[in-house]
Amino acid sequence: MRIHGRGGQGSFVAAQILAIAGLKEGYYVQASLHIRGGGDRRGAPVFAYVRMNKKKIREKTTVLNPDYIIVQDITLFETVDVLAGLKPNGMVLINTERKPEELELGIKKTSIKTVPASKIALEVTGSPITSTTILGAFAAIMKEKGISVSVENIKKAIIERFPGKLGVINAEAAQKAYEYMEARI
Repeated sequence: MRIHGRGGQGSFVAAQILAIAGLKEGYYVQASLHIRGGGDRRGAPVFAYVRMNKKKIREKTTVLNPDYIIVQDITLFETVDVLAGLKPNGMVLINTERKPEELELGIKKTSIKTVPASKIALEVTGSPITSTTILGAFAAIMKEKGISVSVENIKKAIIERFPGKLGVINAEAAQKAYEYMEARI
């Protein structure tokens, strides 16, 4: 899995939370961050990746051919080839209020899902940061694909990462995004 975003959007935080949730499900996991061009600044394109498998993971390289891609900022399509290496029959989840059929991404045999993660995050948490919210939608998609990373474990991982009220409201945002996506698949 690869998570694309901009510096400050929490792509690596999302990868860490997804990895923790995967551990809770009995997977071996690996999460890492890649900063494009070596610059670590707010707003710069970044991506994080997660490997999850029932077998030990020996590969340590960047995920070049993901099964899943999460895009936290749709404007990245203008400057970054976020779909590079996506496996045939892969899946893309995009943070946007637009419907999948309204997007012209030029890809075939790929499932495209959209979720208004920024809107949900703003409504629930008061912040448009989508790193935790979008994982709720992703949990619904993974359930559809038969991968067992439950929204319950995503929420537990969020609360572990952000103790107190911050974790609780971010878990609520993930739940709302999960329900949004579950109603559409």
